[in-house]
Amino acid sequence: MVTHHIIMKEMLAGKKIFVLDASVLMHDPGAIFRFQEHSVFLPLIVLEELKHVKQKTTEITQNIRQFNHFLDELVSTVDPGKLNEGIQLNQHTIASHLDRRCKGTLFFQSEPLTSQLPDLLPQGGSGNAILETVLALQSQYDACQIILVSRDISLRIKASILGITAEDYHNAKALEDIDLLYSGHLLLSTDFWNSNSAFNSWEEAGKTYYQIESEQVINWHPNQFVVSSHEPEFQARVMSVDKGVAVLVQLDDFQTQQTWGIQALNCHQNFALNMLLNPEIDFVTLLGNAGTGKTLLALAAGLQMTMEENRYHEIIMTRETIAVGEDIGYLPGTEEEKMAPWMGALMDNLELLGNTTQQSGWKKTSTEDFLMSRIKLRSINYMRGRTFQNRYIILDEAQNLTVKQIKTLITRAGPGTKLVCLGNLAQIDTSYLSATSSGLTFAVDRFKHWEHSAHITLLRGERSRLADFASENL
Repeated sequence: MVTHHIIMKEMLAGKKIFVLDASVLMHDPGAIFRFQEHSVFLPLIVLEELKHVKQKTTEITQNIRQFNHFLDELVSTVDPGKLNEGIQLNQHTIASHLDRRCKGTLFFQSEPLTSQLPDLLPQGGSGNAILETVLALQSQYDACQIILVSRDISLRIKASILGITAEDYHNAKALEDIDLLYSGHLLLSTDFWNSNSAFNSWEEAGKTYYQIESEQVINWHPNQFVVSSHEPEFQARVMSVDKGVAVLVQLDDFQTQQTWGIQALNCHQNFALNMLLNPEIDFVTLLGNAGTGKTLLALAAGLQMTMEENRYHEIIMTRETIAVGEDIGYLPGTEEEKMAPWMGALMDNLELLGNTTQQSGWKKTSTEDFLMSRIKLRSINYMRGRTFQNRYIILDEAQNLTVKQIKTLITRAGPGTKLVCLGNLAQIDTSYLSATSSGLTFAVDRFKHWEHSAHITLLRGERSRLADFASENL
């Protein structure tokens, strides 16, 4: 009788085998279909670990449940006696839905694979058990390239020390390097206008427009912020780019005019207010370190468009509650009372916006109460299935959301709704998320070509000289 070992060795000679750990499947239930023509190997300890995972984060349990459904459907189509030969993934409709390039084979561990771990690593624990399995695969299938895929940094480091090729789950990354992330602004070279002297400009409805035909504009994006690098400073927004022809419109100057009592303190804040106050832009992302003014700008623009212009019915503010998670339901009070402890940034900025003029104590309190009457605090946990129409939604701390979570929230937007996502990619608190795999990073990268979205990375801190010094030196 031909053993499982011989069958696999003949089938996999010269090929790559990707060994997945539980962290990958908890993040992406369709991960087994993401490796194109390569084979995927699932150790039994991984299936056992998924069975016993008890996470507070609802999304992780949902992903595990989805993966189990995928696995059940795959296994049910194969004769149990032939599971040792693997499952051809491209023969199933699941693969065509998730990744049409999937042509690999899924293998399960169906017999003991043991290898002597170094004395430095104790026996037991799923991580060390996976390392032992991979070492055994390396010794038994020496004609194959065995690669461990894990989102667990510690496990990848230990694997590398043991001579195991280990990789992060690349499908979870929007970019390989966060420095490649679209910034939303473009600094024109000092000779730009001289080298592109053939341009048209005209005045219309009090605004100045420019049409530029040049190879330099091919890689520009709609609603990108364009600024000159010399005096006098030129600030404009890219309205459209088509086959080397770009149309720009000069920005409104919010550095000299007020929006709900505040002014832009630099050119990047000026661009942020221009896009926040533009009703043609439905989706806005603001990135920046602490103190760059993300929340203040978003809230001031929301109050202006809700209270003064009556463009939206109300402002909805929400954020991920990392420490509470799904247990938020056990806190006393209404949904807004449960969310209040997480909305310190809102209250701090609201106090500032409600006190732009000198007021007595009771007038100040009345103003804050009046503003709060048009602002609703909502929990992300209760967003699924809802549709928000004619709302101005502020999603704070969006860097802590996964791609699936941020997609769920964006798709809640109904007619007439504007969604503003705020975040600092240097402050991610969610397990297994990094700057390159954050849902906010995916949103910035995927929406940069859409004419109804805009993004800007705020660079200068404006909170205080103490906060700026701390951000730069600590």
